[in-house]
Amino acid sequence: MQTTAIQFDAFNALADKDAQARIKAARAQLGERAVLLCHHYQRADVYAHADLTGDSLKLSRLAAQSDAEYIVFCGVHFMAEVADILSRPDQIAILPDLAAGCSMADMASLAKVERCWRELSAVLNPDESVTPVTYINSAADLKAFCGEHGGIVCTSSNAPKILDWSFARREKVLFFPDQHLGRWSGHQMGIPMEQMVIWNPDLEMGGLTPDQIRQAKIILWHGFCSVHQMFQPAQIERFRAKYPDGKVISHPECSFEVCAQSDAIGSTETIIRVVKESPAGTRWLVGTELNLVDRLANEVKHEGKTVQFMADTICMCSTMQRIDPQHLAWTLENLVAGNVVNQITVPAHEAQLAKVALERMLDAS
Repeated sequence: MQTTAIQFDAFNALADKDAQARIKAARAQLGERAVLLCHHYQRADVYAHADLTGDSLKLSRLAAQSDAEYIVFCGVHFMAEVADILSRPDQIAILPDLAAGCSMADMASLAKVERCWRELSAVLNPDESVTPVTYINSAADLKAFCGEHGGIVCTSSNAPKILDWSFARREKVLFFPDQHLGRWSGHQMGIPMEQMVIWNPDLEMGGLTPDQIRQAKIILWHGFCSVHQMFQPAQIERFRAKYPDGKVISHPECSFEVCAQSDAIGSTETIIRVVKESPAGTRWLVGTELNLVDRLANEVKHEGKTVQFMADTICMCSTMQRIDPQHLAWTLENLVAGNVVNQITVPAHEAQLAKVALERMLDAS
């Protein structure tokens, strides 16, 4: 029976050790009714409670296959939206702190993408010549936009394959919100840099001329991840000078210059796999979020492997950090009491179109 929701104020000043104890107690009471998902970038004191860990798409698909009634996603807003879209109608997706967003996802809003689509129509017919491709790190309404306009979703691991799918249907791609993933993926396909142009949504016609639009193969949205922007080629150069035998692996959200100087490029899952499968004694410089790098370093140190963080300064996903033990304890204790807090619900029409774009991706990859 539902009762009055427990307010978060009672948890705000809770000591971390007390929050941890209450998380464990609430989870014991909930049992298999709740599944706790933690993204690789999640802080360690929350990650320790995970039932399932991984990247956002993997977690959502696994949660949908579980028997859990509640999907508690310790990630960011767009991840919980994907969980809601892919889960069964009887499952409820929850984000412990609604302030856990994604600055990159926020750089491409539906209103700006729709305006871009209208402005492109002054030069060409986008519905016939442009495939919209949204990175999974985007809001559900942008996934729905792609579903409606013959487009598709991609991840950091399948982006080149998704571009192949897109170009098989139309001659151009509008890629949002991350310019770096789009540029690196296009480069892997052999597309010249001059045929990959930046669309700045704050400028008329994206700051492009009609000729630039006509000649472009990929129109890249002016968006980026604030974490991966911190990594610079100079950091790689210093590492190689000090450790000539060292290896460098970076996430494709890094700049083109960082990717070009790396020995390997890959998604979070790929980075973990490559480092773990490398020979004992290997030294790695890793260009991705600090929580993942620290966790990976601890997991492989017994093999004599050294894993270093690429940036000179601390660089975490600050919005994901907002999901702390206090918010998780509050969420779980409310579920024990019969209250659902911070449910993430994608409107039915939007979810249907978004699922179309996601299923195109799953079929294509």
